[in-house]
Amino acid sequence: MNGKTNRRKFIQTAAVTGAGISLFHSLPAYAVQLASFGKQPFKNTGTAFIPNRSASWWCTLEDIQWPQKQVVDKIKRRAEGFAKAGIDTAINFGFHNRFDFANYFSQLHGYYANVCEELHKNGVRFMDHYSCNDITRPRNEADFRYVHKFERHAVLLFPDPVARQYAQYEGYFYNDLCEVDLRDGSRGYAKQYQFEAFCHNNPNFLDMHKKYLQRLMKEVPFDGVEVDDMCSYPGNTTCGCKYCRDRFKKEYGHDIPDFSDKNFFGDITKDMLEWGNYDNPAYRDWLRMKADAVYDHVKMIKGVLGDKPLMTCCSNTGPIVLNAVALDLEKMAPYLDLFMLENVGTNIKNADWIEMDAEALHQKDIAQKRNNAPAMALSYAIFEKGAYFGWALARFWGVGNWSSTLNSRLEEDPAHSLEAEEAISRSNNWEKKYSDLNYRDGKDLVEVRLVNNSYCRENGWRDEAGHEHWDRSKAWSAQLVKHNVGYRFLRTAELADATALSKENTPLVMDGVGCVSDKQFTAIQSYLSKGGIAWVALPFGTQNEKGFARATPLSAVLLKAKYKNLYIIDSAVASAPLQKLIEAGKFKPVIRQLKGDQRWAARIRFYNGNAAIHFMNGGLLPVPDEVKDLSDVPLIKDIDSLITDNELSYEIDSSIRLSQLSLMSPELGESNRVADIRRAGKEHTVVNLNLEGIKIYAVAQ
Repeated sequence: MNGKTNRRKFIQTAAVTGAGISLFHSLPAYAVQLASFGKQPFKNTGTAFIPNRSASWWCTLEDIQWPQKQVVDKIKRRAEGFAKAGIDTAINFGFHNRFDFANYFSQLHGYYANVCEELHKNGVRFMDHYSCNDITRPRNEADFRYVHKFERHAVLLFPDPVARQYAQYEGYFYNDLCEVDLRDGSRGYAKQYQFEAFCHNNPNFLDMHKKYLQRLMKEVPFDGVEVDDMCSYPGNTTCGCKYCRDRFKKEYGHDIPDFSDKNFFGDITKDMLEWGNYDNPAYRDWLRMKADAVYDHVKMIKGVLGDKPLMTCCSNTGPIVLNAVALDLEKMAPYLDLFMLENVGTNIKNADWIEMDAEALHQKDIAQKRNNAPAMALSYAIFEKGAYFGWALARFWGVGNWSSTLNSRLEEDPAHSLEAEEAISRSNNWEKKYSDLNYRDGKDLVEVRLVNNSYCRENGWRDEAGHEHWDRSKAWSAQLVKHNVGYRFLRTAELADATALSKENTPLVMDGVGCVSDKQFTAIQSYLSKGGIAWVALPFGTQNEKGFARATPLSAVLLKAKYKNLYIIDSAVASAPLQKLIEAGKFKPVIRQLKGDQRWAARIRFYNGNAAIHFMNGGLLPVPDEVKDLSDVPLIKDIDSLITDNELSYEIDSSIRLSQLSLMSPELGESNRVADIRRAGKEHTVVNLNLEGIKIYAVAQ
């Protein structure tokens, strides 16, 4: 997640275009004398580490010159600024490809320890954030200039081609730890980021990372850590090292074939992310092995950290293309304590937020199934309005907010850009004063359970039209948002749990669930036999969980059983099944809009039993700035609204008890508007609200 060509952008475009402890116990003696200045740092009280209002702590190359006075003074000044901006968690951004800085770890750790000291004194926690398995290694003049143009934010300090041959840490030479390119035996290279990647299966790399992490814990009193890039960005070009070959043979019974084998690698004239023949079970197993290696690495990291919270980055969890880079958040989830979605960029295209709702709620469910772990959305901005937009989305989704500016992300920093604490201060402090609804206390209204089964992704399942299961899930998400229907995702493990399926009486949506295990099917049959409701769009159960075709699709068995509440529907990618179900009287949403522009999305959430309604504008008009991002798309300078009819009226089911509601928004400042609430018979309540003058977000609470 280091904000590079963020993962969401990279995956989408590439597929098309080819707890704090005392500082004195953490630092070496010489560093204590330089950093402490006799002040007592914040002490961890044992309170659960739950980020709510986070922001990026940006670093620059000069920071490695700690303990020079200008660096120490800047730390103190910024820590005070974070506290004033209502930020509770600072997350490091910079010195990213961490092993590039091995020769400077003493200075770097001294700097971070000093950062922790000043933040803790101001009641702000600190998370480190780094990539453990990537090293910056541009291979030609073009890549060298590119990395200095678009990767400045990572902080660049990498050796030249001669010195890099001897680069090492703890006696391990980096060149010996890298993934091996299957084409020519060279070191695995991620051209999109200009770095070489260490192999997650290499025991020497794992030992090196373990020793570094132990040192980091000893020398820096961080409160949590995000270990980034837990995947393999060289993708389908790697890995052919002896450790990967041995593991593939031992655990899966296959040999990695020669790169010329088209039955395995598929059409290599396409973009690298699209290589691979999913009809070949050995190829599917190879992808599983690569994801298993990342999982084992995450498990090792958590074993070292112990009670220290661990997070990793993920911008997508649904599409098949993730298999190519071995990025699988669901598989890593058992060893993560915090979950984040790298989600909103800064260009004008990002104003269309509805397409991101599916990813947000999918990752939210992954977090909830991990002991209701905290989740947050990371949003990038340069200006205050963009930071507010990201904050608003986090609140609409009911997750924590991580606000990040784009320091050094562009070729040069715009003169009118803001620091993270400046950009988010107004939103944070408004919330603390007028609408402090902690997302951890919120419980979403769920009317529909939307199934997304990872077996489909793992096995590369697509329908005859080329749509994958995630395409259908996203299409459903958009329709549910349009109709203001509260929903949650139901994923692979829960789909195999008959008891869990029957705990709720909300409809189960299964659109294009091509890969279904026997255990899942048994659970679904049990659910339907007890009167459970299911909306199924074919195909269904054409393959098992390993991707092998079934002689008879499981849909045929379902249809033969003639379950009372089983409805065969059209797919959401080609029609409007939700609208048809509503019109046919098969489904009655809790909210029905009576008046006003329907592009205002409404979502009900309960806080300690009290209902609140969050509103998010689905008709945003981004105002472009003259500055453009690396994709040559203008950044968001301001945000306007396409909506002109803001007199809204909703009919809400009387099962939702509504007391007096006040409409609030950072856009209204300290003022609020009382909602008009009236009974409409025994079954409904009518709520009238005026959102005039509000362009992005509001909440009625």
